[in-house]
Order: sequence, then C-alpha cells, then structure tokens
Amino acid sequence: MKRTDWAERPERSNLALLRVMTWLSLRLGRPFGRALLWLIAVYFVAASPAARRASRDYLRRALGRPATLRDVFRHMFTFGTTIHDRIYLISGRFDLFDVELQGQQHIHDVLARGRGAFLLGAHLGSFEVVRALGRTVPNLRVAVAMYEENARNINAAVAAINPAAAPEVIPLGRVDAMLQVREALDDNRLVGMLADRTLLREAGPSIQRRDFLGSPAAFPLGPLHMAAMLKRPVLFMTGLHLGGNRYAVHFDPLADFTDVRREDRAAAVQAALGRYVERVEHYCRAAPYNWFNYFDFWQDADAAGAQNPTPAEHQTTQTP
Repeated sequence: MKRTDWAERPERSNLALLRVMTWLSLRLGRPFGRALLWLIAVYFVAASPAARRASRDYLRRALGRPATLRDVFRHMFTFGTTIHDRIYLISGRFDLFDVELQGQQHIHDVLARGRGAFLLGAHLGSFEVVRALGRTVPNLRVAVAMYEENARNINAAVAAINPAAAPEVIPLGRVDAMLQVREALDDNRLVGMLADRTLLREAGPSIQRRDFLGSPAAFPLGPLHMAAMLKRPVLFMTGLHLGGNRYAVHFDPLADFTDVRREDRAAAVQAALGRYVERVEHYCRAAPYNWFNYFDFWQDADAAGAQNPTPAEHQTTQTP
C-alpha cells in the first residue's frame, strides 16, 4: 500500500525557531509577529513550488476563477496567521481575539445528555481556536484524537510555547485507542478529529470518493465508523479566520448514531459522510483562504478511484 503525498512529506518544523518566534511575539506583540508573517509567506510562495501548484488548483475550484499569485500569497498568509495565533491562544491570550460562536447550542445539547460527542473537522481554519473554547467555556472539555507521530509534533510545539497548555491527545493506531476514546466520551468530553485526509492511496472499505469542489476526492470513513460503533452524536466543527483578529467558530450537526441499529449503521455512515463533505465544501467557498491541504488533494482521489470505481450512492499537517 502506498502512502499519500501528505503522509510521506516531512513536516517543516523547527522548535528552536518556534521558541524564538514565541518569545518575540509575546514580548513585542501580535502586530510585530504579523509583520514577520509577510516575509515568511513570501518565502513559501517562492520556495515551495508543489504547495504553490496545489494552492492554485484548490483556489481555482473554491473561487470559481483562475487563482492569481496574490491569491496564493493570501492563502499562505492566512495559514501562517492561524499558526502564529496559536502562540497567543496556547498562552491564554484570548483577549486579543474577537471570536464569534455559531451553533454552540448543539454543543450544549449533546453535553446535556452526558455521553460526550465527536467533533469532526478538516484542515480548514484553526482547530486551536476551537480547542481554546474548552479552556474558557464551563464543562467543555476537548480531547484530540490523532496519529501518534502527529501527536508528538503537536505536543513538542505546545511545550515550546506553554507546557501547561498541553492538549489531551489520544494517539490513534494503538490497540487501546478505541478504549481511550470511549472513556473520554463516557466522561462527557468531546473528542475532536480531522477527517479530510487518507493515509493510503488505494481505496478500500475505509476510503470513499465523493464529489468535492467539482471533482471526486477521497475521504476516510474511519472517524464515522468509530462514532457509529460507539453510538455517539457527531458535530462538524471549524474555526475560520476572517481577517485581522476575527475568527468564526461553527458547529453543525452531522449525525446521531445513538439509536442506530447495527443493520442500519452502514447507510447512516454514508449519509453522515455526505453531510460532512457538504459542510467542508460550504465553508471552503465561504472562507476559501482557510483550506490548508497543500498537496494534490484530487490526484490522490483519482488513484483511489482507479482501484475502486464505486457508484456514488454506495461509496464508502501537508503544510507548506
């Protein structure tokens, strides 16, 4: 089995540079850090041809017109902004941001039932601004489920900024991952996962193709299968950067597997996947510069589709 392009590429990270950037940003302020982001974005536009091509392809689809170099710069600058703002969010500087909440009643409703819920997101906007709500809203506790290598990268980055703010991470791929997820849910916590990337090129029972921004793209079914097996509700989440210091956090219902019978589970998962893809596409068009998959998202889907040309009605961090 071949791994997808994003899984094969090493993350561009430098903890020493991150510590320096953190020190400068916290002492000299967000405007100073954002000035540096202009230089960083120019560097990545110039030095990352693969990411530049992927950005143009995505933006052409999301904007409905050919993407200019200015669009690509804005795309990468938005990505850099969300990364830079993590420094302040992890450090507890929520006062610097104007965060609008939409759909928070859905969170209150699932927490009132006392059995937790899944939050499914994408590499769309800032997950950190969503997670930060867990430190400001009473009774809102968020655990993050991700693959172990990504978990190590996240923990190292957070430790470089504020060790006390280390997230609760459930490493996927371990034999006890499902047990840890169940324990978090039983404790009425929310389990967050990003569900827009597949690890393998070849299609199979855990990968399906759905039309996304005009072409088929591969999406994993694993997170929805897990929610169905554990009989929990699922909400879509995203924290979109709207410019300046403004973010909009959205929560939308995707599925409730609480009372779904075993024989109806597959159909319910299919329906939930359709709603998930529709929500991702909706927010990509609403805030197009917030999509942070800098690899050929649709080429991977074509490779998967060649292996499994399933009819649509039965279909099952790469940063610059």
